[in-house]
Amino acid sequence: MKSLVAIMLFAVYGLAQQSSPPPTFHEACGPLKVNFETIVSTSRPPTQPEPGKALVYVAQDFPTITLRIGVDGAWMGATHGRSYLVFSVDPGEHHMCIRWQSHRSDFSSMVSFAHFTAEPGKTYYFRERAIFYSLSPMYLDLDLIDPDEGRYLVASSPFITAHAKK
Repeated sequence: MKSLVAIMLFAVYGLAQQSSPPPTFHEACGPLKVNFETIVSTSRPPTQPEPGKALVYVAQDFPTITLRIGVDGAWMGATHGRSYLVFSVDPGEHHMCIRWQSHRSDFSSMVSFAHFTAEPGKTYYFRERAIFYSLSPMYLDLDLIDPDEGRYLVASSPFITAHAKK
């Protein structure tokens, strides 16, 4: 009996020591009621990470929709059409999401997730897409992509700035 109690105590202790589970939808994205207005920026985006940080580019590969980009529970901004957004993150593991910004509930409920571990001084490229079959959207896709492909998408797309609508 004492052995069983000891085993149970070690099991409970072991479970308590495990890392926290990955974020849920709301923890990876941001507040659901935040919407963005996007404009093509005339300013030059950063091309090098800030000291001690990593740089993240997110390029949309679809012409007409607005996708919000969230990292670790905060919206970083949005893209609209074939465009890109760039921002810095601290080193470590990050959980990202994209969510379609739409007045239609069937579209606005569409979301995709990705995670990565950022290293200081590195640059990461993500591609966001809406995958369609026939005329109806089926799902969103957010992928970490090859840096060469990422640089190509960024070079062939306008830089977007996004501001939360009030």
